[in-house]
Amino acid sequence: MNVLTWLIPVSLLLGGLGLAGFVWTLRSSQYDDPDGDSQRILTNDWDDKPRP
Repeated sequence: MNVLTWLIPVSLLLGGLGLAGFVWTLRSSQYDDPDGDSQRILTNDWDDKPRP
């Protein structure tokens, strides 16, 4: 039981760090790519058929 007094706070701390990192990436607009999909659909680089 003594181990749980260490593991629970450590796991909460690591989860909080992961959440803080995720929020930081959202606020710094790292997931925004408004022109990417519209440009990729017009190119022939990404076909459904692989090249032989």
